[in-house]
Amino acid sequence: MSRWSGETLELTADVLIIGGGLAGTWAASAARRAGASVILADKGYCGTSGVTATAGPGHWWIPPDPPELRETAIRNRRKTGAGLNDPEWMARILSLTWESLPTLEGLYDFSTDESGVKQYRALRGPEYMRALRKLVDSLGVTVLDHSPALELMQRSDGSVSGARGIRRQAGGDWQVNAGAVVLATGGTSFLSRLLGSHTNTGDGYLMAAEAGAELSGMEFTTYYTVAPVRSTMTRSMSYAFATYYDADGAVIAMPPGPETTRPLARAMLKGRVFCDLARTPEDIRARVPTISPNFMLPFRRWGIDPYKDRFEVTLHGEGTIRGIGGLSIVGEDCQTSVPGLYAAGDAATRELVAGAISGGGNINSAWAVSSGQWAGAGAARHAAANGSQSGGRAIGQAGLRPASARRDVDLGTTLSTIQGEMLAYDKNIFRSGETLKRSAEILDEAWAEFDAHAQGAGDALIRTRETAAMLATARWCAGSALARDESRGMHQRDDRPEMDPRFNRRILVGGLDKVWTASDYGHALELAS
Repeated sequence: MSRWSGETLELTADVLIIGGGLAGTWAASAARRAGASVILADKGYCGTSGVTATAGPGHWWIPPDPPELRETAIRNRRKTGAGLNDPEWMARILSLTWESLPTLEGLYDFSTDESGVKQYRALRGPEYMRALRKLVDSLGVTVLDHSPALELMQRSDGSVSGARGIRRQAGGDWQVNAGAVVLATGGTSFLSRLLGSHTNTGDGYLMAAEAGAELSGMEFTTYYTVAPVRSTMTRSMSYAFATYYDADGAVIAMPPGPETTRPLARAMLKGRVFCDLARTPEDIRARVPTISPNFMLPFRRWGIDPYKDRFEVTLHGEGTIRGIGGLSIVGEDCQTSVPGLYAAGDAATRELVAGAISGGGNINSAWAVSSGQWAGAGAARHAAANGSQSGGRAIGQAGLRPASARRDVDLGTTLSTIQGEMLAYDKNIFRSGETLKRSAEILDEAWAEFDAHAQGAGDALIRTRETAAMLATARWCAGSALARDESRGMHQRDDRPEMDPRFNRRILVGGLDKVWTASDYGHALELAS
């Protein structure tokens, strides 16, 4: 049902999905199949926006037979995840991902191996997202493209009742009254120039926190990806075969294994770093155009053969995209602590399955497929039980309704402050209590000014609200990292180099005016033996 009220398009649905990437489209399909009427609002164009559309995503894809295959994978991940992941959740996503991907037959052209066996694990991102757009369209989901959400709506009993946003192309505003809302808005790399992440600014985190939700795992935000300088090309598979050099041509020694971020960052703090990909096997070189068809484009434009020539590289921070943190999940259907509000994909914490290290492409993709469907089905059940009646008020604050008198706040300066604390190698990769405390103070000062006076209008409305979301997210990241007084997984503190059994639990964080942290004793876990 829809009606116009001035310049606002008002709609009603059982379930509203905010975000049209991998998790959002799977959520919409699940909610629709559960019998709910569904509206999906995407900041960009659903089927092309988000990080999956630019990638060649793999999935955590392990056959159910023999059973020891999955048991071994879960046991190994439990160890590398430093005790913060849950074997039951890992088993659940392995099962649902295995069941789900083949259902895209007819929408996606799966490749076959030399024996003619369909390959469901690794997909081509642009085609994958086109298939998912076809899926939601075929199911009768109403899609609002180019319609970023700005704020949630909440009833007096604390339950969410929909959201409001703007229609960038059609003009005017939109309001969806809904019985339940799924946040599938992705994470944020703090606009680090990570490929495909320009629309990922942590919007869902801020909207949920304004409704009273908390986050978890926000300290695990130190994943960086190698990329050529002056490039957003952060498809990183080929760099497994890289040899790195300093400005004088001396080889930079790398430790065995995949962890290269800290030695590379240390070298980059001293000077320029170069690499070549000469060690890449021929079969991998042949597959790169299929796996990551855009990987070679910058090199061709520059006249560089990366398999022969050296080129300068940098590190792009991935924040909570291939980091771990997000909204805390309190139930098996991915509901948050706010009634009627669900989270999926990078908008939700992935500690449940990834633990304290990145889920990379495979676990994170499987999480998006699975959490999206659990959240969508859960939201449909909630709406069926509680109704989708209208009511409630818009609750957006920072960047929309300043706490004090409005005055101009420089968005560029604010973003520079955020990036200076969240992306700088010497602050975010090489952490200490002293630097984290100083980052928290700087970000708190920026928030006090922004929250009190910033009010987006006109063309600056979206960017103002996005800046508020990134600033809030940065404060939660710094607060959570300061509270985890140890080193664990990707969170490494030079002043606390060892794991401490007192922190065999997740760290909850939240708050707007004042950031708070708490130990999640309900999820206190023993380290895997």
